[in-house]
Amino acid sequence: MNFGWQALPVYVVLTSVVTGILIFALGEARQRMRTALNLAGALVKLILILVMLLAIQTGASFEFRMPVLPGLDLLLHADRLTMLFATLSALLWLVTTVYAIGYLEQSPNRARFFGFFSLCVAATMGVASAGNLFTFFIFYELLTLATWPLVVHRGTPEAFAAGRLYLTYTLIGGVLVLVGLIWLTALAGSGDFIVGGTLAPIAAGNEAALRGIFVLLMLGFGVKAALLPLHSWLPRAMVAPAPVSALLHAVAVVKAGAFGLVRLIQDVFGFELALALGLTDLLTWLAAATVIYGSVLALRQSDLKRRLAFSTVSQVSYIALGVATGSALATIGGLVHLVHQGMTKITLFFCAGNYAEGLGVHAVEELDGLGQRMPVTSVCFTLGALGMIGVPPLAGFITKWHLGAGAITAGAPWVVAVLAASTLLNAAYFLPLVHRLWFRPLPATMAARELGISGRRLQALVGPTMIVAMLALFAGLLAGTPGSPLFWAQRMIGDPA
Repeated sequence: MNFGWQALPVYVVLTSVVTGILIFALGEARQRMRTALNLAGALVKLILILVMLLAIQTGASFEFRMPVLPGLDLLLHADRLTMLFATLSALLWLVTTVYAIGYLEQSPNRARFFGFFSLCVAATMGVASAGNLFTFFIFYELLTLATWPLVVHRGTPEAFAAGRLYLTYTLIGGVLVLVGLIWLTALAGSGDFIVGGTLAPIAAGNEAALRGIFVLLMLGFGVKAALLPLHSWLPRAMVAPAPVSALLHAVAVVKAGAFGLVRLIQDVFGFELALALGLTDLLTWLAAATVIYGSVLALRQSDLKRRLAFSTVSQVSYIALGVATGSALATIGGLVHLVHQGMTKITLFFCAGNYAEGLGVHAVEELDGLGQRMPVTSVCFTLGALGMIGVPPLAGFITKWHLGAGAITAGAPWVVAVLAASTLLNAAYFLPLVHRLWFRPLPATMAARELGISGRRLQALVGPTMIVAMLALFAGLLAGTPGSPLFWAQRMIGDPA
């Protein structure tokens, strides 16, 4: 064990663990101290990640290894895939922390909320920096336990019902990952994540076992990634507060599942072996079906957050679709969507929270004319909606362009048809919302309705919303420039251009 410079991934995880413990210890009354701890922990984490990001570009390496059982090590490291996910998470977590402080200003049980909020980010950072499947599993399950109290935070019967469903699905998913991990360890040992995978040397004669292991791990990760038919928990979890919804959809839970699928294809099996075993087709078709199914279900939702939830079911599957298609361009599209979807979807959930807290708006039918009452939030929502549709030059277009071009390169033109259908469906469930905001008259009852929160608190919500909307906008406008998400995805895969 080395706790020096190379152990920075451990300190990134511990930053949030310590923050959470201190918040629990402070209790409910000391609001200013809790706010200071929240912001300090988020800032320190982001600084540590940026230090690692810069150091990796100069050839530095970061690794912490601790033997746990014979042949099983707890391994935290920082490769380029780690940094893509960790940087996204740390940046959006800082903004979400600011948003949550304003959102929950007058709510009870804030110490409990922010304590588990910090433990949740610690588990997410552990998922991001896991260097082998055993370490990934440990933090994957800790993420389940840390997010459950956030899902049931409101304490209503509906919240607890959603929490039970969430726990049922995610624990079953964890069991599937555990069985796959044990089977794989017995067959091949506990190998580290290596680009290109580690299982090719043992494939001959073990094809059936490897196919079984892949399916177990795919389904286990697919629960949190909301792959069809394992998605039902996600829309139900929308009873949670808006910052938690943003957390589930943009930063932590669904991204942990999608990230697990990326590691499974890229660093455990390797694309070539997965292709040879016929496993990539299975994931590609499952992801494509989820893309269409989620969009169709989104069309039927009148509750705004549920519409956004089913949109997530569809949009997150672009990540699996890209890495399973396998060409360099498609893989870049899948990886960059890990970031693009996070920035865009967190914008939309922040906007939904603003509408709900500011004017008590929850239903799609209540959006009429709100561009007049809440113009900044409505501009941000419009940018997010157009980004999800894939209007050029926004971030969603960058994703879909790479996925489509990569699918053609890989000899799978049918994926382009899936993307086209998805785009039309995206437009069908987002453009009517934009039309309501800007082209429908504001009802007299809504014009006369007083804001449900103070102007100062509303500003505390609008500020973070503007920041994430600008991040999503510039991710598309500046795609490919040094430092952009697309730039890092190209560096990881190798720019095929």
